[in-house]
Amino acid sequence: MNILTRLLFTVTTLVMLCSASYAEERLKMSTTTSTQDSGLLKVLLPPFEKKNNCKVDVIAVGTGQALKLGEAGDVDVVFVHARKLEDKFVADGFGVNRKDVMYNDFVIIGPKNDPAGVARAKSAAEALKLIAAKQATFVSRGDKSGTHTKELELWKSAGVEPKGNWYVEAGQGMGPVITMATERQGYTLADRGTYNAFKGQKTDLTIVFQGEKGLFNPYGIIVVNPKKFPHVKFDLAMKLVDFVTGAEGQKIIADYKAHGEPVFFIYKK
Repeated sequence: MNILTRLLFTVTTLVMLCSASYAEERLKMSTTTSTQDSGLLKVLLPPFEKKNNCKVDVIAVGTGQALKLGEAGDVDVVFVHARKLEDKFVADGFGVNRKDVMYNDFVIIGPKNDPAGVARAKSAAEALKLIAAKQATFVSRGDKSGTHTKELELWKSAGVEPKGNWYVEAGQGMGPVITMATERQGYTLADRGTYNAFKGQKTDLTIVFQGEKGLFNPYGIIVVNPKKFPHVKFDLAMKLVDFVTGAEGQKIIADYKAHGEPVFFIYKK
């Protein structure tokens, strides 16, 4: 090996070592489809990634599946919306340091002509009773997500077991379900964030019932327990928690709008 070759080899090695030292770290996050379908993650994650020289690999599924990924140790952090399931996830030792991030609410959307007369309902349970009585098309997430969990609670409160050709279990995320309900001119339960992102351009369905206290929809972020899964990137995950619950992240969430309307709301401190 001559001097020039050795020099080139040394320089190449140094460049590779420097590149490796500055290589971005990757963080795996499972989350509900609403945070992705609403468009929030496209504005929330890039500032965090730039600040921490990392890439957040997002797995957007229903909340139930997002938590299952955490239980298997397949992700570092979960960002979901089903408080009872979240509390169980922590109590069972799979997660630590759960923090409130934001909230919105669930709404029932349907065709403008509202064939089931849902708009006259005085409660969400009554709204579902009217849909069932009319056997109007209802598209369910059917995916054990936070939205699906809430829907099942409402059917139970209504004293109705939904079944029949009118009740369609999609097994899909919120975006595809709104699209399916739109195509069939049926009803569905949606989070306001995803609906706001879709209305006008991707759906002509309107809100036919809203505002009930029980439709409150809080979101939380939880780090997967490093004592159970030592490979979890705990420090980076905690930086993400601190970011989305800190001043910069909270401002991004509060300022984010779809078609001029807020998608999520932050808690007053």
